[in-house]
Amino acid sequence: MSERDIKQIVKQKYGEAARMAGRGKASCCGTETTTAGCDPITSNLYGDGEVAGLPTEAVAASLGCGNPTALAQLNPGEVVLDLGSGGGIDVLLSAKRVGATGKAYGLDMTDEMLALARENQRRAEIENVEFLRGEIENIPLPDNSVDVIISNCVINLSADKDRVFAEAFRVLRPGGRLAVSDIVVRGPVPAEIQRSVELWTGCVAGALEDSEYREKLAKAGFEEIDLEPTRVYRVDDAREFLAGAGIDADAIGPQVDGKFMSAFVRARKPAR
Repeated sequence: MSERDIKQIVKQKYGEAARMAGRGKASCCGTETTTAGCDPITSNLYGDGEVAGLPTEAVAASLGCGNPTALAQLNPGEVVLDLGSGGGIDVLLSAKRVGATGKAYGLDMTDEMLALARENQRRAEIENVEFLRGEIENIPLPDNSVDVIISNCVINLSADKDRVFAEAFRVLRPGGRLAVSDIVVRGPVPAEIQRSVELWTGCVAGALEDSEYREKLAKAGFEEIDLEPTRVYRVDDAREFLAGAGIDADAIGPQVDGKFMSAFVRARKPAR
């Protein structure tokens, strides 16, 4: 499948997720479902105290695999960029942490998500936010313009991760930090999952091996690279999710059980 095909499928999937969230319906990897049917990757990521005061649509449109705003060090006055900002939950949380003297950008390629995010910003009455239309492989910001880059289970969806990391490095200021949540895998991925578009748009099939993730960041120029597992996924946790993608959990279980995990990835651009 070509990079263009993957990008189009992801846009369609997350566009539908935005429309569902705008109707006040809970979503789960872009699929309308009950909370009980949600996959174990996107559920229960934010505490009630964190999302207090945010529009319910922002929470409903969250399709991430972690909570980078809780793990990243964000300081007053800093400029933050969220790659693949979706409904805007991580942008709005970041904007609160950097304060009125800072700024939070959200970048997304899906028109429906951008419209939802801007409406969520309006409802939350947060001023120091700007949502940008574009692709994470071609960030529409100048060189050396951002202090911190965050992302929540989006980089794995890109078919050109080297380009993503190169662009992230470019827009970060010297000494700037990358602090992203993403799905990583330990060991080879079975072909059944690699071929599944449903799982690609659900944040699994495009995952890098943990060692490859480190290698690609280093190739882009990053240093102080650290990968910290935050959730390890068992087949029993995802039995219903896999069945929905047409995959026999019992057949594939021995090959994937405990190999997929959410991780918090930190890296730094050299200060000079």
